[in-house]
Parts: sequence; C-alpha cells; structure tokens
Amino acid sequence: MTEALWTIGSGVIGLSVVGLVGGALLQYASKAFKVDGNPLVDSIDALLPQTQCGQCGHPGCKPYAEAIANGEPINRCPPGGQETVDRLANLLGVDSLPLDADETTTDQDLVAVIIEEECIGCTKCIQACPVDAIVGAAKLMHTVIVDDCTGCDLCVDPCPVDCIDMVPRPKASDFWIPNRPDVISSDRFGQIGMQHG
Repeated sequence: MTEALWTIGSGVIGLSVVGLVGGALLQYASKAFKVDGNPLVDSIDALLPQTQCGQCGHPGCKPYAEAIANGEPINRCPPGGQETVDRLANLLGVDSLPLDADETTTDQDLVAVIIEEECIGCTKCIQACPVDAIVGAAKLMHTVIVDDCTGCDLCVDPCPVDCIDMVPRPKASDFWIPNRPDVISSDRFGQIGMQHG
C-alpha cells in the first residue's frame, strides 16, 4: 500500500511541478509579448478631437474609434469637422465621405456661455461637461472657460433654469493697440515720452 501511495504522490508532485513551470512560462510570455490594445484603434483615437461629446452616437472618442475600426462610418464627428474625416480616410485607405452632421453645427464654432445672474449653482452643467470647461461651486455662480469649451452643447439640457446659451466663439484680434503708443513706462514711478520721427 505504501508503494501505491508513493507512486501516486510522486505523480501528483510531478504534475504539480510541470504545472508550475508551465504557468511561469505563460506568465513570462504574457508580459514579453504583450500588445497594448489595438494599434489601429489608438491611431484612429489620436486623430479624433477628444471632446467626448457623444455627438457621434458613442459615449466618447475611444468607443467611436473602436467602432470605426470595426467598420462604422468615419464621418460622424461634428467637432472634428471635414478635416478629421479626411485624415481618418487617409489613415484607413478609404474614400473620404462628407461630414454627417447638421449644417448649422458644422458652419459655426459655438461655445457655451452661462448667464451668471440667473445661475443658481446647481452644478448639473459641471457634471455634464466632458472637458471640464465649466468652473464654479455648489450654490455659487458658474462660468465657462471659453478656451476649453468644445461647443458640444451637453451642458444646456441639464440646466434647470435655462441659463446657458450657445454663442459664436469670440475671435481674438490679430494685433494689440496700446492705449497711449507715445508713452513707454521706464520704471515703476516714471514714464518716458516717445517721439516718432
């Protein structure tokens, strides 16, 4: 009987050693040959504007990139515009399609503006903003950081007092004109008048 137990015990130990060595080899192989995601999805995602607005019908840019890699049309990103559609077509080696969006959406560069006198500080717009372009605190006034706003319009519907408007993005002037171009400040206490010759 002891001989039978010895045979069974050595078999169990042998199989355990083979299993441990095989597991260690599989663990090493999984780290040595690891592929981080789908490189095509990563390339597509890099071309998308990263507004996470959901206007394409997906919850963000990465899910839309995965859908494009699986054959979904490339022309459903209004914030990216026709330029993004053309770049995606070039990457994928397919014909470019016209942007599938409402004309008013693509023709205007809009940003959200909060009518601060009407804002009740509910924070629903802050929670809805995918790019954190709205700042403020609970029960205090909120405001939009125009440079960060993508114009996705996701903050408008959650607002219970309808104090958010979408307006054309303000354009910065190409140059700055000083108030008094004939005066230069030389130090904290004095000014030097300039003469133009």
